[in-house]
Amino acid sequence: MKEDFEAYLTEMLQEMNIEIKKKQVNQFYEYMNLLLAWNEKINLTAITEQKAIILKHFVDSLTILKDLTTQQKIVDIGTGAGFPGIPLAIMDPTNHFTLVDSLNKRISFLNEVKEKLNLKNIETIHLRAEELGQNKFYREKYDIAVSRAVANLTVLAEYLLPTVKVGGKIICMKGSQIEQELKEAEFAIKELGGTVASQKEFYLPQTDMKRNIIVIQKVKNTALKYPRKAGLPSKQPLR
Repeated sequence: MKEDFEAYLTEMLQEMNIEIKKKQVNQFYEYMNLLLAWNEKINLTAITEQKAIILKHFVDSLTILKDLTTQQKIVDIGTGAGFPGIPLAIMDPTNHFTLVDSLNKRISFLNEVKEKLNLKNIETIHLRAEELGQNKFYREKYDIAVSRAVANLTVLAEYLLPTVKVGGKIICMKGSQIEQELKEAEFAIKELGGTVASQKEFYLPQTDMKRNIIVIQKVKNTALKYPRKAGLPSKQPLR
């Protein structure tokens, strides 16, 4: 089973021109086993088949690996079971990742993964996105903020942009239908100090699963009134 795991993970990453070391393969394998064990106690993922975990969680998370450089402070907001933060942290130990989630049970899971995989470049924070953005210890402190499958772009912009320093960027990992979201998010992105830098559309290796990566540059400080209090960004999106 482990040999199959290694072969499939390596093959998928080769298609993306990503090299992986044996130690990293072992870390991903242990991560998958922890995910499945914890999933019996708390709901972490509906995806439980080995190849699907590799493709839809690990490989999908690594589609933004080349958007990162080194020695960066990166925050993963609404990380859930650790995606994309943990796969990225495994592949690049030089970057420091802060994984943020509002559910304490998930933080407990992430802490065990961090310990078992010996990932010294990860810290976890139990906070809502809105609270993080208003906290002076985290506000405008990061080079990059990332998020995968958390909310639409308008809401995401309000969650992520307040955490990034001017000159930094946010990376939003989205599915196939993105044009309407982009249009609706124009006001929020500008209001929060951002500008769309790039949009990349592609398919996951050997599939017809379309993905979009939206990169938004932080060009000016976010007004202190943002993010608004917990729940408001999703209930009353900036328009």
